[in-house]
Amino acid sequence: MTTLAGSAPLAARPRPVPWTRLAWVSWRQRRGALMTAAVVLAAFSLYLLIMGLRIRSAYAGVVGCHAASSARCQILNVAFTQNYYQDFGATIIHDLGDPPFISGLLLLVPVVLGVFAGAPLLAREQETGTFRFAWTQGCGRLRWALAELALPATALTAATGAFSVLYAWYMRPFSALGIGKSAIQPTEFPVHGVAFAAWTLAAFAIGAFAGATIRRTVPAVAAAMTACAGLALATAVFLRPNYQTPLRTSGGAPHQSPASLSNSAWVLSSWTTGPGGKQVNPATFTGLVPPGIQNSNQPNAYPDWMSQHHYTQWWSYQPLSRYGHFQLIEGGWLLALSVVLIAATVWVIRRRTW
Repeated sequence: MTTLAGSAPLAARPRPVPWTRLAWVSWRQRRGALMTAAVVLAAFSLYLLIMGLRIRSAYAGVVGCHAASSARCQILNVAFTQNYYQDFGATIIHDLGDPPFISGLLLLVPVVLGVFAGAPLLAREQETGTFRFAWTQGCGRLRWALAELALPATALTAATGAFSVLYAWYMRPFSALGIGKSAIQPTEFPVHGVAFAAWTLAAFAIGAFAGATIRRTVPAVAAAMTACAGLALATAVFLRPNYQTPLRTSGGAPHQSPASLSNSAWVLSSWTTGPGGKQVNPATFTGLVPPGIQNSNQPNAYPDWMSQHHYTQWWSYQPLSRYGHFQLIEGGWLLALSVVLIAATVWVIRRRTW
């Protein structure tokens, strides 16, 4: 008598690797890039801290000087500006430590850190084929992609967010005295507030998506750098000026903004209207102004002539009071873009046929 053999027991499915171990492996793989980013930010932070303490010491002397209109206080104010805030002009060596040069360098930091941390993240794994080994160790595509992306994205965003607080502390004495550009200006806005961390995260997400789709490290870095540069330019030229409807004011003369705007506003454009309220071509208007008025040493000669002949100079601008709102808007849409790109990166990893 024969009996049917029982079916063999199903092989037990291996338990997935815990998230803590995946995070440890991700750290071991990415520690070089993360430590490089930490060194770059630490070098900037050390400089800002040392110079910030010196600046605040000198700033206390300027603020503590009574009778601000006195010659002594004016000399202190001029000396403070010359010693700690020189716009590009004197010598390159002298300008290397000035706030305009520092802010110019910081504009590159989010793109460089984000792209060089994000683009090779998945591209190198696919380029060398090491991802196949990872998937055989109890780590599927989804868990592998999330583990690779989560730690660097979180670390970079937190570090650059903390750095932006230090930079704001460093720049506060200058803004209090009305020296230099305000925080809403295009060259200052991205390195202040949440925008600095948001741009870093967006650059990282763009780099990771480029790496997952292109699957080659160098082309992915090049594509991500190009995309980040294009996005930053489009934001500064088209998006940010229209986060809110610009305000308008009149007065002053062409190429000379009225005193009501001061240095705190971001001037977007200016134009001249004629007696009928229609806009006048700048070349045509310049030809109408007598040479004596154009070359006059009197500061009110140009505005007075315009008023007598019923010409009006208009200015479109964004006030400094909108800085906080603009930071939330830009940080919000950059965060949304980053989430979409990271989700798209994970989808590409899961759905691609290898």
